[in-house]
Amino acid sequence: MKQKINVSRLSNGIRIVTDFQPDMASVTLGLWVGVGSRFEKKNESGISHFLEHMAFKGTTTRSALQIAKEIEQVGGYINAYTGQDVTAYYARMLKKDMDIGLNIIADITQHATMDEKELNTEKGVIIQEINMYKDQPHYVAETNFSQTAFPNQPMGRDIAGDPNVIRAMTPQKMLNYVHSHYATDRIIISAVGPLNHDAFCKKCERLFGDFQLHKTPLAEPAIYRGGYKYVQKPHEQVNLIVGFKGESYTSPNLWTARLLASILGGGMTSRLFQEIREKRGLVYTIHAYASAETDTGIWGIYAGTGEKELKVLMPVLLDELKKATHKISPEELKQAQTRLEAAFLMRGEDITQHADMNAIEILRYGKVRSQASLVKAIRAVTLKDVQKYATKIFATTPTISCLGPIRQMMPYDDVVKTLKG
Repeated sequence: MKQKINVSRLSNGIRIVTDFQPDMASVTLGLWVGVGSRFEKKNESGISHFLEHMAFKGTTTRSALQIAKEIEQVGGYINAYTGQDVTAYYARMLKKDMDIGLNIIADITQHATMDEKELNTEKGVIIQEINMYKDQPHYVAETNFSQTAFPNQPMGRDIAGDPNVIRAMTPQKMLNYVHSHYATDRIIISAVGPLNHDAFCKKCERLFGDFQLHKTPLAEPAIYRGGYKYVQKPHEQVNLIVGFKGESYTSPNLWTARLLASILGGGMTSRLFQEIREKRGLVYTIHAYASAETDTGIWGIYAGTGEKELKVLMPVLLDELKKATHKISPEELKQAQTRLEAAFLMRGEDITQHADMNAIEILRYGKVRSQASLVKAIRAVTLKDVQKYATKIFATTPTISCLGPIRQMMPYDDVVKTLKG
């Protein structure tokens, strides 16, 4: 998808990024704010996610039902999400109905009433959401991993929040959080589709004037600790995550980390998939990843296996990690580079993901980096870079989360000794 990016600022400092795509019938637009669960104090755990819910529960001019009706009666779609350092509210509709979506996004992000009755009802919804996640072993294993890697800090807490904090939430606490954290220097309005940038900016100037520039709290720095959490549960399958401190999104080693993850566990031809699933039949699923945040990241591996298979799986997995420090072929690197390039370019063809990508680029880098520059950065990583990175990262303190029938799990100290041996 060819990019035709324009970036402007409103008079109050909000940045507008549009990507003109004339051949599309629809427009995705929304508001992204650089605030998420990492900005929460312990007694605010879950408030960013709660705010995302409450935005749809009524404004000074629209009820919750009216918000849904206005979007759905034109065949549109509206949603939101909360991350560790971003909260997004976005809508997609046909070009002719774009103003409806823009008006509603402006309304729900500035004029939500935080009605106490609606808030109390939504507390139950969120607690049910949290309980639903607790019934998903994969999710619980991931939560345990985060809490172990980043203990007693926002980076390690569940984005969905603490049920006790949710129960104690009040409308005033919600409004105070919005007023203190939703400042114009943290807000991006992003749109992709057949739209005119200047005309779009004029509409935004009129609709988003209630946001102001002011000093905002900073996120607590992330401190990686590592360690392990093994939890015995009578499940059919073991959920296993093995990880290390990774790279921030500004790190010069980020593409190297992602290429190593792709080589080891990025597809059906990757090393872990071939050795552990295809040759040995020890897992149904296994993959590696390199996630990045503002000042930290995680390089990790997820595997789902059986109780008996776990005993064999761990030594094989660790052996594959050690091999990567000195034995990667040029063909493997080239294939990993091609996979990353293709994944990035194909993601950009989804209009909603494209709007999200552009907003995140502005929040993180202050600009939308060109596709050509990203492809160039991926191609610049050498075989030596990847092996050197593997040698460095696999010698650091690992974090392990293991949940299920774990009696055959290798002791943590033995994992550490094996990696350093």
